[in-house]
Amino acid sequence: MEEKCAWSTYNKYMARRRSAFLSQRRISSTEPPGHGPGHVGQPHLEGRRCCLLSEERLQKVMARAGVASRRRCEALIRAGRVKVNGTTVTRLGTKVSPWDKIQVDGQDLVWREPKVYLLLNKPRGYLSTVHDPHGRATVIDLVKDVGVRVYPVGRLDLETEGLLLLTNDGELTHRLTHPRYKVPKTYLAVVQGAVPPEAINRLRRGVALEDGRTAPAQVKLLGSSRDTSTLEITIREGKKRQVRRMCQAVGHLVISLRRTRVGFLTLKGLKKGRYRHLAPGEIRRLKQLAGSGTLQEED
Repeated sequence: MEEKCAWSTYNKYMARRRSAFLSQRRISSTEPPGHGPGHVGQPHLEGRRCCLLSEERLQKVMARAGVASRRRCEALIRAGRVKVNGTTVTRLGTKVSPWDKIQVDGQDLVWREPKVYLLLNKPRGYLSTVHDPHGRATVIDLVKDVGVRVYPVGRLDLETEGLLLLTNDGELTHRLTHPRYKVPKTYLAVVQGAVPPEAINRLRRGVALEDGRTAPAQVKLLGSSRDTSTLEITIREGKKRQVRRMCQAVGHLVISLRRTRVGFLTLKGLKKGRYRHLAPGEIRRLKQLAGSGTLQEED
């Protein structure tokens, strides 16, 4: 009973998504899917370059879903045993999107959602969450046109801006956020007052916070005046509001904070509020990094 209810809920959810997509495609037929206001450059799926919602040949989709070999799938299509959105299809080469309903011998075909990897330049004022019960803006509002549900990799607080990854790859998310894998994350912090060498050394060694001592960090003083100092801080863990709390622990409140790098990834050429899809080579390097915590050479 519970399984039947779960499938019913899933089917209703997919029907709503399919309806919304088809409606948008009718309204904006001249705009390629995945190229909305926040998008920059061509999107990538893991291992190949193509549009996230680009159409694919029906027999290819069926084979990837495990129906049969591609040649056998072609035979099923020619035999009139396949329907797309309720209409029997017999022509080879018919193209479908993830939002089309496909049936083989009356049984619904379950799509395997593609893995998506986004790099967003998060502005201030956006929550790093999928949904906010109070209706405040979230980072998902900036990537609505992707067409696949993605999740933030870790969090940047409301007032922190900069590099934020989003993906639907749960395993990679776990590795990028778990302190065991020691993935480096670099921040640019403008703090109150002139930071003395003693405070910088304390940050480098690790400081005591209420939820435990921080691991050693890389800290550079980029500039200083009587009123403010600019620090570059690289950490390999992810305690809540860690950089802000570290600076406060040594007596310097953070005025502004921006994440500039995760591993080898940077914000180069990406304006605030915009995102881009990671290239296949970047995805491979990121997975290598998340497995070892060591930066890999460019492919």
